[in-house]
This record gives sequence, structure tokens and C-alpha cells, in this order.
Amino acid sequence: MSGTVTGIAIAAVLAAAALAFGFWGFILMLIFMVVGAILGRTFEGKLDLRGVFDALTGKRTSS
Repeated sequence: MSGTVTGIAIAAVLAAAALAFGFWGFILMLIFMVVGAILGRTFEGKLDLRGVFDALTGKRTSS
């Protein structure tokens, strides 16, 4: 299993507990899954968080 899939699976398990709280649990599930995917991609080396942060703050462009 890749790091991305592992991150999403862990986040989904954590979010399943949040589902017991209704709509806001669903929103938390989405947030946990996105965070899990981002962390998984980072650990695999497929996403450079520093580069993303620099692009968002205007220190670097995407082109």
C-alpha cells in the first residue's frame, strides 16, 4: 500500500468516529482525508510542502 493510501485509510478510520456526530462529523471526515492524503504524498516524496508554501506566499511561481 502506498503512503497516500495509508494516510487516507488512517484518516478515514479517525473520521469514522467523528461521523457519530452528524454533519459536522462528515466535514471532519473530509478534512481528515485531505490531511491524510497530503501527509501521505509528502512522506512518499511526491509533494514538496516547502515549495507549495513558497508558491502560496508568493516567494516562488509555478512556472
